[in-house]
Amino acid sequence: MRAWRNAVLAGYLASGLAVSAWLTRLPAIADALGLSPATLGAVLLTQTVAAFVSVSTSGMTVLRLGASLTLRLTSAVVVAGLVLIGLGVSVFASLPVTVAGMLLFGLGSATWNVAANVEGAALESGLGKHVMPVMHAFFSIGTVLGAAVGALASAARVPVVWHVGGMAAVVLALVWGSLPFLRGEGTRVRPEEPRTDTGSIDLAALAADRPARGMRAAWRDPRTVLIGVFTLGVALAEGAANDWVALALTTGYGTSEALGAVGYGVFVAAMTTGRLAGTPLLDRFGRVAILRAACSLALVGLAVFIVSPWLELGIAGLFLWGLGASLGFPVGMSAASDDRHNAAANVSVVSTLGYGAFLGGPPLLGLLGEAVGVRYALAAVAALVVVSLLLIPALRAPATAHRPAVRGR
Repeated sequence: MRAWRNAVLAGYLASGLAVSAWLTRLPAIADALGLSPATLGAVLLTQTVAAFVSVSTSGMTVLRLGASLTLRLTSAVVVAGLVLIGLGVSVFASLPVTVAGMLLFGLGSATWNVAANVEGAALESGLGKHVMPVMHAFFSIGTVLGAAVGALASAARVPVVWHVGGMAAVVLALVWGSLPFLRGEGTRVRPEEPRTDTGSIDLAALAADRPARGMRAAWRDPRTVLIGVFTLGVALAEGAANDWVALALTTGYGTSEALGAVGYGVFVAAMTTGRLAGTPLLDRFGRVAILRAACSLALVGLAVFIVSPWLELGIAGLFLWGLGASLGFPVGMSAASDDRHNAAANVSVVSTLGYGAFLGGPPLLGLLGEAVGVRYALAAVAALVVVSLLLIPALRAPATAHRPAVRGR
């Protein structure tokens, strides 16, 4: 169990490093290619379209290939995308090459995340307690580390190609080194217990038994769809910060590029803190109470960041925003996997809606930011967080859920 847990955590850490490798250099990318906020939003939209196409078929992909093989293939695609982004910006100064890299990154990262969540859901079920926030905390730790490296690289004016290329090598080593220890596919985790639901997901059996049928059932399940819409709002709160905080600080508050990267680091540090501290609170107080508090905190932080006339207060709001947004996505994944009989399909549906917002919303915010400014465009994010707040009761664990004894009230 320890080796399996560490392997899953390594995969989440690598995912965070991969994302932050280029997100922290967005101001440098925009400057090198001469991109306005609207043009940058359009560039981001290209990888979003690729990612959404990828995530919409991710359930079938994971069911047919298995989580381990899916992670091997998609991590390689992500690394290739990172290398192309670096070459496009620093070597060729070419927008088409950079866009090609973002397309590859989007294609690989979306299905990678779904496979990681399916594997994580199996591990959580086997352990019999909330651990999904801890897994996503390691994603956040990866983004914190990546933000620190990005801030140093920006301050030292390290070319983007050397920065993201080095991070790509680290990412590939972490993922491929962890693959032999994954056990989520057809493995009985606790054979000493007299139960059939031991935390594994028999993906081979599901694939043989018409996986499309499971996907259709998941899309028709009202609870699964409501969880997906909830996840959509909280995912946008996280994705908007990932893509636009650095630029909102440089353009909205008039800070330097390095300080913009530091601001992004503050946000992901708050996300990490919330995910680590929130896990025992979830076990004690249940999903509904903790998520209501978290979404309310995210709304307060967003409001402060948007309207504050002072940089220091804006940074404080940024921290509250990250703290409040930290638990929504991982708990949405846990709720989606309550029914172990169709967990992979349910996680895929919720991931499709969540990652669709996570990836698609921020580029669209660039178009709104062109008209009203990046900072004020974030008010649209706050509106969707309100929707998520209203849908929290849908995440209460049903009495018939095939799950270990984890409190979900």
